[in-house]
Amino acid sequence: MKKIFVAGHKGMVGSSILRKLNTKSNKIFTLDKKKINLLNQAKVLKFFKKHKFDEVYLCAAKVGGIYANSTFSADFIYENLQVQNNTIHAAYLSKVKKLMFLGSSCVYPKKPKIPIKEEYLLTGQLESTNDMYAIAKIAGLQMCRAYNVQYKTDFRAVMPTNLYGPNDNYDSYNSHVLAALIKKIITAKNQKKKFFTVWGTGVPKREFLHVDDMADATIKIMNLSKKKYQQISGDKFQFINVGSGSDISIKNLAKLISSIVKFKGKMIFDKSKPDGTYRKLMDNTRLKKLKWKPKISLEIGIKKTIEDFKATI
Repeated sequence: MKKIFVAGHKGMVGSSILRKLNTKSNKIFTLDKKKINLLNQAKVLKFFKKHKFDEVYLCAAKVGGIYANSTFSADFIYENLQVQNNTIHAAYLSKVKKLMFLGSSCVYPKKPKIPIKEEYLLTGQLESTNDMYAIAKIAGLQMCRAYNVQYKTDFRAVMPTNLYGPNDNYDSYNSHVLAALIKKIITAKNQKKKFFTVWGTGVPKREFLHVDDMADATIKIMNLSKKKYQQISGDKFQFINVGSGSDISIKNLAKLISSIVKFKGKMIFDKSKPDGTYRKLMDNTRLKKLKWKPKISLEIGIKKTIEDFKATI
């Protein structure tokens, strides 16, 4: 029976991975933040040495949309670096067999070639609205790679596209675009408003993947042999993009959500707000070598997410 620690089990990705892990053949560990905070290096190391985990899923992170990243940039870089450093180093010192680090598509340059390949990392300037979060994630990726090279560890990483689904954050200032639009449109309908506001021009495109598909892909990649993972992930940047393979404009996304919830009002674009990166469609060539495909379409995924949001109202 493998001993598996899921860091960030209350978050969107961590909770999905937790649901999908086989509890009959694995002993699953999670963390009570009140007892052990991942920002505390000494307590994290003690926790790891006590339990001697076989596998670790590092999903814990401080996340948010454009507003949160721009307003609390110091918090984003400090907390994410601290959590990563403590968890990855403790995994090495306690001889964890496998660690999976969760990256983010925002690590790529602001104006990359499309679709975005893994090797485009560190080839251009980052998007300024989330550069501190991106820098922290890049540091985590490179830390995993450095430990693999120097200490012969088996630390892996996946690069998810924009995720959505159960346990998403619907806060007005900290949510990502799809969750934010769901909240705005449903609120506008419930309050019988004639319009809702969309940040930016609506022109930028985004790729979306349901979090349960992300969890499936992540577990599949974790279960690969070390040799197979190294063959697929390469030498220079040892991680794998995980995306849906298609994208949609923010304007058309808002139209789709409006159609699903049957809101007939207008959308108004607040062009004083930033658009962020114009396009972030990722290349899935490495992922396709695993013969993996997402199972949940965007429309079905949004319908499920709307039900999840309604349960929080």
